Amino acid sequence: PDAVILSGDLSHAEQLEHHLRLLAGGTSCPIYFVLGNHDYYGSSVAAVREAVAEICSRKPRLRWLPNCGVVELTATTAMIGCDGWADARLGDFEGTPVFLNDFIHIEELAATLDPAALHDRARLRSVDRTALHAALRARGDAEAALCEQLVREALARRRELLVVTHVPPFAEACWHEGAPSDRDWLPYFTCAAVGEVLRAQARAHPEQQITVLCGHTHGAGEAQIEANLR
Repeated sequence: PDAVILSGDLSHAEQLEHHLRLLAGGTSCPIYFVLGNHDYYGSSVAAVREAVAEICSRKPRLRWLPNCGVVELTATTAMIGCDGWADARLGDFEGTPVFLNDFIHIEELAATLDPAALHDRARLRSVDRTALHAALRARGDAEAALCEQLVREALARRRELLVVTHVPPFAEACWHEGAPSDRDWLPYFTCAAVGEVLRAQARAHPEQQITVLCGHTHGAGEAQIEANLR
């Protein structure tokens, strides 16, 4: 292939660098990727991103898209990427009983919860999530800010844009086992902040086409969000 695109959840933190090295050694083409929530398990967001940036500086085939800026694929098409982050804004974020392993195994998220509850799954389901949701939304906003900057720059240079992210930016793009995710799962399986950016930019540039590739849901499908946003 000319290139490979991976939309996150490549490994866990302790094995991520090893698996990235294996990927880099297994192909002669560039590997463009974003990170998913599982890639941070067993460590922190800050530490993993620092390690990934460092290994990419030594392995030129590995290209973490948030650090690549606008990638000009052809004379008409550009690509950008942001990791995205489930930001607890869609679905029943106040009443959901869903509690992800993310909240225990990613250091910055675990730090928002009552330490006494971290080893008691029954208590975790009813733990106060105010600080957790604030942290999720702040991360979603940061991803959206990066996405907006890159999308604006890309659409100023190319008429077609490929956006790679991990967390689906829209409820319509969030599937599991062939069906849309329900209101309990949507808070932690969508990044509404990135979705708002993409929808606004699509509407502002009706003659240009935006295609989004995302992962996270372990399901497959297509969603037409706007006439020029798929």
